[in-house]
Amino acid sequence: MHKRLLLHILCWLLTCSFVQAQEEFITPQAKPLTRFPFTMLSGGIVIVRGRLDNIVDTLNFILDTGSGGISLDSATVDEFKMARIKSEKTIRGIAGMKVVDFTNNHTLHLPGLSVDSMDFHINDYGLLSSVYGVKIDGIIGFSLLRKFIVKVNYDSFYIEMLKPGGIRYPKGGHLLRPMFTTLAYQNATIADERAVHSKFIFDTGAGLCFLLSQDFVDDSSFLKKKRKFFATQTEGLGGKKQMNITVTKEVVIGPYHFKKVPVYVFDDDYNVTSYPLLGGIIGNDLLRRFNLILNYPEQRIYIHPNKHFTDPFDYSYTGLGFYVVDGNVTVVDVMHGSPAEKAGFKEDDVIVAIDNTFTNNIQLLKNLLQNAGAKVKVLVLREGKPVVINLAIQNILRK
Repeated sequence: MHKRLLLHILCWLLTCSFVQAQEEFITPQAKPLTRFPFTMLSGGIVIVRGRLDNIVDTLNFILDTGSGGISLDSATVDEFKMARIKSEKTIRGIAGMKVVDFTNNHTLHLPGLSVDSMDFHINDYGLLSSVYGVKIDGIIGFSLLRKFIVKVNYDSFYIEMLKPGGIRYPKGGHLLRPMFTTLAYQNATIADERAVHSKFIFDTGAGLCFLLSQDFVDDSSFLKKKRKFFATQTEGLGGKKQMNITVTKEVVIGPYHFKKVPVYVFDDDYNVTSYPLLGGIIGNDLLRRFNLILNYPEQRIYIHPNKHFTDPFDYSYTGLGFYVVDGNVTVVDVMHGSPAEKAGFKEDDVIVAIDNTFTNNIQLLKNLLQNAGAKVKVLVLREGKPVVINLAIQNILRK
């Protein structure tokens, strides 16, 4: 009798336990808030258009997962007479460090969505505007991204923003679980002479494939000793930064393998890459090959290969640095020993045409020079006189 009673009690407890286990709180589903187009510049840079407060002018913002905040160009702040607040906060980039002012409590109006109480730090993006030929009014980073789930579709060139909540990721991709601070630090493997595993900043605001610190390259010894380097430069906070470019055998992110990837190597004087915690930066010329779901509230990033996944990498090299200066595409730098120097380019040359394509659209001119191994005719104005220059575009895959 007692055994039978105990058996009934045990069954009842097990049944209650089973029923109880079926009860759980379910996270509300993520709610779509808005969807709007974006434009993409050279290197995969994403430009989002929006407005501030009651200002009618539309502003251009770079969508930048490599930014720990949100910022405005100093010229934009001055133009619209926004109040500045002094601070002791310091920002750093590849070419410098600086203490920044803030302009606070603004409302950012994106198409179909307004976000209030936004505090912007102020920086000078005049150089970036010259590089891209588009006025860069600011950068959207962590301060906004942490509030939403953001889908970036490079097939349709649309961004969708959702209220945080449960989300079902599409089939055929891979869920990354990066380490988060205000930036996402993603594990990846880079291989040449040997394979090295490290963390890298997941940076949609970097218009390149990979950027490595010289310390990481030296200490890991992963590159083949005979790898050839080509002198170049890139732009960031503080101005221009001299770098070298080469090609590594393979990069692996999650289950995805990329062969013969162009990588930039630089002396990280301001420790942007926080070496030895990190090895460098994964840039958007590689990341744009995936459609992204940036789920910062859950500290997850979902990557799904898109139609650009198999796009060839850019192996072209000219050593020619040109920006938009006073409305003209002007040569600013000519790397020593580069094809540009050998062809006879000089600083202050104004580029008028490449192979009979006459334009002052710097994006189009950059595209015309992304043709490794080709020979092109470049028409420039030098001291007001036309000069034709024959330029052989080098292929960095070849020694």
